[in-house]
Amino acid sequence: MDQTPQTAAKPNGGGIANGKSHSHHESAEAREQLMSDLKQAVQDAETWLRNAATANSDDLGMVKAKFEDALRTAKRDLLKLEDSVIARGKIAAQATDHYVHDNPWKAVATGAAIGVIVGLLVARR
Repeated sequence: MDQTPQTAAKPNGGGIANGKSHSHHESAEAREQLMSDLKQAVQDAETWLRNAATANSDDLGMVKAKFEDALRTAKRDLLKLEDSVIARGKIAAQATDHYVHDNPWKAVATGAAIGVIVGLLVARR
């Protein structure tokens, strides 16, 4: 079993951890921005509905355009958040794959231990 390719990948393991924290930070920012945009969209919709009966068509058109812009922004932020979550999932899967390849017996033992615990919990009911 040649360990050279695996050990060559090890120094970048810190980069994966740094990528996780960077990705986590971006994800948190994207969530905050998404929540802000969604709140703004709801406020705009409430304003639009509240003023619909009394406003003229120019005002309604302006409010509608603002609302549509807020929805577009929220959709964009949701897509960024989705991309961030997918990227973090891929990084976690790669890290798990590397760990299992580097420590196959530990992975088997961990899986067996989890299986026993789940079996005991299910049998208990």
